Amino acid sequence: MKRGELTLNRDYEEVGRFFRNAWITGVHQYFPGTPKPGYISLWEEMEQWERDSAIAAYKHTEAFILAGVQQGRYVSRLTEEQGGRLVCMIWVDQMRIHFGDSKPSYLSPWEDLPAWQQKVDVSIFGAIQSKVLQEVGTGGTLST
Repeated sequence: MKRGELTLNRDYEEVGRFFRNAWITGVHQYFPGTPKPGYISLWEEMEQWERDSAIAAYKHTEAFILAGVQQGRYVSRLTEEQGGRLVCMIWVDQMRIHFGDSKPSYLSPWEDLPAWQQKVDVSIFGAIQSKVLQEVGTGGTLST
């Protein structure tokens, strides 16, 4: 870690659960009709690859936000769509790590996502951004 780098110390499972809960909240808010059970399954019911992906997606999004804070520019200047696109790109990258190109439906770019899923990704970014910025203001530390 570099001198002065902004870090937040927390449990990996905690951030994975936060990401998953943000997804479930978004699905309940934006999915048209009744969501598939897998869309709203609890953390304990998820397969390990999906838990690992939720943790990684949170941590990558957090790192992006913290980099902006470190440079003195809050990421809140991103449009909602840009934040959602970031979450989408990170998730697609996780799917490539776990499945390669074997599951094309897991690799959909932002433009090909249904509107409800775009809204969910936007809400996930907003939830993570709010949490990280709050923690930096009250509990984030600069390593020395």
